[in-house]
Amino acid sequence: MKIGLFPGSFNPIHIGHLIIANLAYESTDLDEVWFIVSPQNPFKKNKNLLHEFDRLDMVQAAIHEDFHFKVSDIEFGMPKPSYTIDTLIRLVDKHPENEFSLIIGGDNLSSLPKWKNGETIINDFRLIVYPRPNSKATELTLHPNITLIDAPQLDVSATLIRKLIRSGKSIKYLVPQPAIDLIDARKLFV
Repeated sequence: MKIGLFPGSFNPIHIGHLIIANLAYESTDLDEVWFIVSPQNPFKKNKNLLHEFDRLDMVQAAIHEDFHFKVSDIEFGMPKPSYTIDTLIRLVDKHPENEFSLIIGGDNLSSLPKWKNGETIINDFRLIVYPRPNSKATELTLHPNITLIDAPQLDVSATLIRKLIRSGKSIKYLVPQPAIDLIDARKLFV
C-alpha cells in the first residue's frame, strides 16, 4: 500500500490538519494517510504540549469515521526528540510491504536541509508538499521526489485554539466535534 505519513504534535488536532490530510489523499495515489503523533518535535518547545496519549486519543476521535485515515504511536517508544528520518527508517523496517511518502508544508520543505539527514529523506522518499502561509520559495520543489498539491492556505493555530479553551470560548468549527467532546470530558488545555 501507498501510505502518506502526516507527522505533527496535534496539540490539538484541528480542521486544518484534516483538510490537508484529505487533500493529500484525494490529490495523489495514496491508499491511506497515517497521522504520526510526535511526542516531541526537535524544532518546538515542549511547554504547552499535552501528554502524547491524550493527543493520540484526540486524533483517533477526530478521524474515527474516515477509513483512509489511521493514527500511529510509532514515535512513542523512540528517543526524544523525534527525528523524521528515524521514524521513516523504523516504519520501513516494520512495514516493508508499504511505500511511504511524507506529507509536509512548504515551510518545512524550505527548512529540510536543516533536518537530521534531510538529504536522505528527499532522495529516498516522496514528499507531498502543501502550501503554507509565508513559505519561502526553494529550489527543492524541482526535485523529482517532490509532489506539490493544491490546498487552501488555512492558518489555523493550535495556540489560538488552546487560548480559546482556556478563556472558556467555543472552538466549534475549528476542531472536529469528537475531539472537542474528548477535550471537554478530560478538561484538557484548561
